Amino acid sequence: MRFPSARLLVFLLAFCTQIVGQSIPPGAPMPHSADVPVVFVPNAPIQGSQRPHVDALELRREANQVLELSKSIQSDFESVSQGLLAKDTLERLKKIEKLSKHLRNQIER
Repeated sequence: MRFPSARLLVFLLAFCTQIVGQSIPPGAPMPHSADVPVVFVPNAPIQGSQRPHVDALELRREANQVLELSKSIQSDFESVSQGLLAKDTLERLKKIEKLSKHLRNQIER
């Protein structure tokens, strides 16, 4: 009994295309099955989107520190034109930078 190879080839090709068409790529969202109920709650907070608490008083203190440090730096730079630079000017500039980065990060959250 001889089985035609063309029919076998067509059958295998049709079978393989059915299997490949039903596969789900990795990382694709899986559809919900009928036995798992999906419940939508109106006005419910979305998980993971809650912002961490920001202490407004602490932010105000840091902003005032930046203000005071920048005022003190301004007088130092007036003396730079005469060739003089206060010893702690660079330290105060670094402190201003650190505080401003922290403030920005807290506000962006």
